[in-house]
Amino acid sequence: MEPLYPPGSGVVPREALKSVSGLEFMQRLLAGVIPPPPIAVTLGFAIASVERGRVVCKGAPGANALNPMGIIHGGYAATLLDTCMGCAVMTGLDAGTGYTTLELKVSYVRPLDARSGELRATGRTLQVGRRAAFAEGEVRDAADRVIAHGSTTCLVFPL
Repeated sequence: MEPLYPPGSGVVPREALKSVSGLEFMQRLLAGVIPPPPIAVTLGFAIASVERGRVVCKGAPGANALNPMGIIHGGYAATLLDTCMGCAVMTGLDAGTGYTTLELKVSYVRPLDARSGELRATGRTLQVGRRAAFAEGEVRDAADRVIAHGSTTCLVFPL
């Protein structure tokens, strides 16, 4: 696979984004042809698998994600959900099409702490249309317990 942009630039040019489908873009990200987005590096998570309509992210929150009570901040699980659900939506988009999150709903089932281990967030599309897309997802801990689940509505638009 050819890189979509010059190494070290840190940004995928819009013209390069227009040249591949969302599924191909996500496959290139998984293969390392496209470097991970800065948010994934900062929070320590990565794309673990990609298929049309389904994306899995994995990560282990570090001390940088702790809130004042010593619990992993809920924003960590929300970020994993936003990422896996949005990326699942992206796998259903044609070349030249992008998306952005319009609405994100997260329900927390249990807290995250140092004992939670590696987290797995799975996003699945429900419907990808020309103007809007809908997805659902869940975050599970190392013991396969549900930590949080969520849903999203995304705006689909031409790049």
